[in-house]
Amino acid sequence: MKSEAILTHVSAIFKREIKAYFGSPVAYVFIAVFLLLMGFFTFHISHFFEMGQADLRAFFEWHPWLYLFLVPAAAMRLWAEELRMGTIELVLTFPITTGEVIIGKFLAAWAFIGIALALTFPMVLTVTYLGDPDPGPIITGYIGSFLMAGAFLGVGSMTSAVTRSQVISFILAVLICLFFILAGFPPVTAMMADWAPRWLTAVVSGLGFLSHFVSMQRGVLDLRDILYFGSVICFTLFANGIILQYKRA
Repeated sequence: MKSEAILTHVSAIFKREIKAYFGSPVAYVFIAVFLLLMGFFTFHISHFFEMGQADLRAFFEWHPWLYLFLVPAAAMRLWAEELRMGTIELVLTFPITTGEVIIGKFLAAWAFIGIALALTFPMVLTVTYLGDPDPGPIITGYIGSFLMAGAFLGVGSMTSAVTRSQVISFILAVLICLFFILAGFPPVTAMMADWAPRWLTAVVSGLGFLSHFVSMQRGVLDLRDILYFGSVICFTLFANGIILQYKRA
């Protein structure tokens, strides 16, 4: 009975947020920019056709860098807008828990980004038309990209709860997400290997998004990578709740 009530509350918040996304032209602009940039980087920067390979590695390698700016942009309004408009007090007085509101908002934003990601399906059709690609890396690449987007979104949701300024929320989220990207960026880990102990380099690399996403790009669906992204999402949403409880007090 309690679980049904939780699902009902989360579903209500989810529907409210999804309507807010698609009731605004910003959502369509976001999706258009996302698809255009994805196509630009894949075809013009990575020279997709010239590579002559029937796979999506040139496509997936740009996801972390596009998410670095686009996901915080999508997340910055989650709580900052409520704080600025003063509607946060109204939302938190609903007969639902703060955790249910956080999860409902997060799932709606994650679904929105998932829709944008799903609209890249012409890439799959293109690579299938050009050759005979292995479906494994494509499927795990999309799963990894969606999980990674959730981790970016968790960070953005947390920073949005910190301030009523969407710009500050965006900047904070970009800086934190940049740390998570650079922690697993091969040039950074190679530089660390020159002076840091091996265990420290391994720890820092293990914290990075790229270290866990790369294996999925190659078709490896490792439970440790799934748990990593799940842990980042849970931790950031938990921190989101602590911040809101502090502001409520």
